[in-house]
Amino acid sequence: MSDQEHRMATVHAGAYPPVEVAPILAYGFRPFFILLPAYMAMSMLLWGLLWSGLLPLPFPGNPLLWHVYEMVYGMASAGIAGFILTAVPEFYPGVRPVIGRQLALLVLWWLLGRVLFWLVDPVGVLPAALVNVSFLLWVLLLVARPILSDPLRRHSGLAVILVILVLIEVWFFLALGGWTEADPMAVLKVALGGLMVLELLVLRRVNTGVVNEWLEEKRIDALFLARPPRYNVAILCVSLYTVAEYLAPSNPVLGWLGLAAAAAVLNALNDFFLEEETIVFEPWVFSLFLILVVMALGYGALGIDHLLPEVYGINHFRHLLTAGVLGLSFLMVMVIVATVHTGRPLRPDGWIALCIVLLLVATSLRVAIIWFPQHALWLYTASAAIWAAPFIIYLWRFVPWLLRPRVDGLPG
Repeated sequence: MSDQEHRMATVHAGAYPPVEVAPILAYGFRPFFILLPAYMAMSMLLWGLLWSGLLPLPFPGNPLLWHVYEMVYGMASAGIAGFILTAVPEFYPGVRPVIGRQLALLVLWWLLGRVLFWLVDPVGVLPAALVNVSFLLWVLLLVARPILSDPLRRHSGLAVILVILVLIEVWFFLALGGWTEADPMAVLKVALGGLMVLELLVLRRVNTGVVNEWLEEKRIDALFLARPPRYNVAILCVSLYTVAEYLAPSNPVLGWLGLAAAAAVLNALNDFFLEEETIVFEPWVFSLFLILVVMALGYGALGIDHLLPEVYGINHFRHLLTAGVLGLSFLMVMVIVATVHTGRPLRPDGWIALCIVLLLVATSLRVAIIWFPQHALWLYTASAAIWAAPFIIYLWRFVPWLLRPRVDGLPG
């Protein structure tokens, strides 16, 4: 492990509480990055069987709304918690990590939120809303002080988008309960746009850390910079598309806004092309590069759909952002964090490469329903099963690491 990588994975150690805790509760990523992939695989397999009609279970309420909410908030909230509770003690020396009993309560609260939303029809909207909204608020409160007290405001964007996502979730539950006239599904599309903004903010930080660690380990005299102006333009374009889609979902201007968002995201890829070295095809670098490529494809496809009347597949194209971008992002963040923060170096891994390929295949099959509607049943089922497989592989590969102490003997 390089000195830089070692430093980035151990900054928290100086403020680590002097208590004994089980390894699974020794740092924020450990329980969430076990439960999240398990829940992703289980819920996607169940959804594929339900939507294809192969498993005709009586599902309360609107199963499509359940599927979208769980992808956008149920799963993403666990991913956000696992990432941010691990990242903030590394960003800010002296910040005490959330561990032990407090972490266990947070995990149980997330699980309760999943149960209550599954049972939202018999139990009611209010209990599900209170638990799920308060979960993200709790996470935000745990990390807000160091982020907001930083005079340089280096990571304030993360806090801002988390607040926005909480407010959108409140809006969603108000719509779901009939307390506002908004369409709950339209609100979830706004939330997806918010998640794409969060993705860009997180990727800028993850890309900078991972690529520079790789350059240092290979003794390449170069510096990778994920330039904020490029990402800020992408965030602006994604935000404009998101707001416009809610306010005027049939307006042709969405076509140009979608293409603008795609172009802005593609522009961020220029950071990967260094004068000193060709790095883009290195395994860890290419996997992060791909996330931005798929995001650009998603917004580009949405834009084309709005501009060409003969193309009608907007809900299918949106899966480039959900199954594609979110799937790849969850996988890569979990893999990188579970590797580095258990004291191990990042190394090329054939199993992870297979997982990336499977996610791309699953996303492609899901989108292909546009052109092969006669095979929709097979494509729904196959895409769900193939999409779940990488997260099952992840569990097999990484759960043993997450259940044991760090290999370098440090806490966390």
